[in-house]
Amino acid sequence: MKGSIIGEKYKLGETIGSGAFGKVRIATDIQTTCEVAVKILVREKMKIKKMEERVYREIEILRLLSHPHIIRLYEVIDTPKEIYLVMEYANKGDLLKYILGKGILQEEEARKIFQQIISGVEHCHENNVVHRDLKPDNLLLDSERNVKITDFGLSNIMSDGQGLNTRCGSPDYVAPEVISGGFYEGPPIDVWGCGVILYFLLCGTLPFVADENRSLFKKITDGIYTLPSHLSPEVKDLISKMLERNPFERIEIPKIRQHQWFQAHLPRLELIEAI
Repeated sequence: MKGSIIGEKYKLGETIGSGAFGKVRIATDIQTTCEVAVKILVREKMKIKKMEERVYREIEILRLLSHPHIIRLYEVIDTPKEIYLVMEYANKGDLLKYILGKGILQEEEARKIFQQIISGVEHCHENNVVHRDLKPDNLLLDSERNVKITDFGLSNIMSDGQGLNTRCGSPDYVAPEVISGGFYEGPPIDVWGCGVILYFLLCGTLPFVADENRSLFKKITDGIYTLPSHLSPEVKDLISKMLERNPFERIEIPKIRQHQWFQAHLPRLELIEAI
């Protein structure tokens, strides 16, 4: 109910999103008057869908990560019926809506967004976290249009020497090795997802398009896509290396950071972190 208080600290406002187990609402910190986003998870729905483990893993991962381009988890409030995740509020919405509203981005703007995405994803991998569902819908923008990676519901923590085998992610952004089944390494599938995002930023369309998933997956596994002529040779080279079908030959994040196109207009903070 709008205006209700949770944890004696936050006054709930309007709903800004909904998911399988609940909804996301804006809330106001009563003491500081700052706005936050509260993800409200209904325990009964979690139990019915057998997703308790997934939710607790997401909480564990969010507590583990701390980075300017990853959404912050401030606190978790447990009640008998709901779990409230109090999180950073990115008030400009998601990247998908931004792109659809603006159309094709110029390379300079796309590069700034992409640099921030890679910075956040690199932090995930440094903490043995693989996101597995990178897409514009899961990239929020704050008041200054800085990227905040969110929705770690399909994420997992990687163990040394152990691959992953869950087939998950959004069809348009899923890597070929996930489609093929069997075990796969985590970081290369996030790199693939970032490659699809970069293509979408610059082209306004997805690299792999089909009327149904079977045809879509065949295009992805066969690596069938085209690079529009308006793209610069440098970004064409980077995209092609990120959308490499073979995960063992796909470019890795340190090499992405060193790429000529990525290095242009790199923010000073990123330059320091890369040293």
